[in-house]
Amino acid sequence: MSQEKQAHRSPPFEGSHALIYGAAQGIGRAVALEFARRGARVTIADIKVKEAQEAIAAINDAGGQAMAVSCDVTREESVQAAAAEAERNLGQVDIVMNNVGAILNGNPEDIPTAEWRRIFDLNFFSAIHSNQIFLPKMIARGRGYIVNTASFAGLYPYAANRMPYAAAKAAIIALSESLALYLHPQGIRVSCLCPGPVITGVMDGMKTWSKNVAFRGPGSQYKVIMPEQVAVTLADGMRDGRVIIPTHDEVWQTLQSHAASPDAFIQTKIDEFAGGDFGKPSL
Repeated sequence: MSQEKQAHRSPPFEGSHALIYGAAQGIGRAVALEFARRGARVTIADIKVKEAQEAIAAINDAGGQAMAVSCDVTREESVQAAAAEAERNLGQVDIVMNNVGAILNGNPEDIPTAEWRRIFDLNFFSAIHSNQIFLPKMIARGRGYIVNTASFAGLYPYAANRMPYAAAKAAIIALSESLALYLHPQGIRVSCLCPGPVITGVMDGMKTWSKNVAFRGPGSQYKVIMPEQVAVTLADGMRDGRVIIPTHDEVWQTLQSHAASPDAFIQTKIDEFAGGDFGKPSL
């Protein structure tokens, strides 16, 4: 592989500027600290300003360089303003991570259309707003890195109790893969982080739209991991030029099973749920 192509494969964490939308807590916070540990300047753009400032303090106390900006990713002008402030204070953005997400619980017939739109605004269109800003700039200079956060729920069917979320995350995966087809030849890398069971606060504000709906997980074969493990997995995957970066390697076996026979896979899930196995991961 030529040195030029290798340079496109490896994100220059050292000396780069990473802007992370949605990094005040959970996976985003851990990623911000990991990017900083690897030498990147970091901007956290989040609607939770207090938590973002606490994350920034942790980076700066460790000798890094970071700042926080307020941002509501459902508003395109807010995403633009956060990007402008980040560039004004810490320079050109080299790595953009679209990490904002929200979850819900309920049967599809009980979930209002407005709630589907809210979930897509947070989980999908937040990335579109970011792309509108940064793709032209990265294409013009022939380098950059886009990272989108999806979920196991978008990789294979199990999350029947949160279909808007699963649909939005599947859309993020499809978007990321198509962006890779388009952008990699232009020197811009794309990765899609696909978390499985991770200890985060994403369920703290979860809305429930139906009574007595069991929360369905990805499978008991998966162990719950910490956000710090996810951050290392993501950064290492970016270093290696990977497009799809799951948090648990066991998912590839699950995907092979699904690909071999989607009908059989779905029937197996139906049977598991009927037998009381809701795919709860192990601790």
